[in-house]
Amino acid sequence: MSTPRAHTPKPLPDGGHLFEVEHRTEHASRPGFRISELKISPTQKVPWHFHTNVQDTFYVIEGSLRLFLREPKQEVRLGPAESYAVAAKRPHLVTNGGPTSTTFLVLQGIGEYDFVPLVEK
Repeated sequence: MSTPRAHTPKPLPDGGHLFEVEHRTEHASRPGFRISELKISPTQKVPWHFHTNVQDTFYVIEGSLRLFLREPKQEVRLGPAESYAVAAKRPHLVTNGGPTSTTFLVLQGIGEYDFVPLVEK
């Protein structure tokens, strides 16, 4: 797996301010690990980004989720009770995969969290 290019932006301690969601709740947070719940409308998304040290594990509670990944290019579709883990340093975009709002959990860890935004391709 190749590493992100040198011209990518600096890591942010949190990227939540870069995108809108219908609802966001943090269920657990401790050094090196956190669990967040997000609800996104059919038109909302979490923009292209990666994390330097932590893996994102997505678990769908309600609705349909689409993950677009790079390095290598891949698309993953998830429904209720399905999960998928995105390795650290792997660029990904998260979108709603259906006509209604989608609720999902994101488990992030183990390691120091950051958010590195990328330019969409």
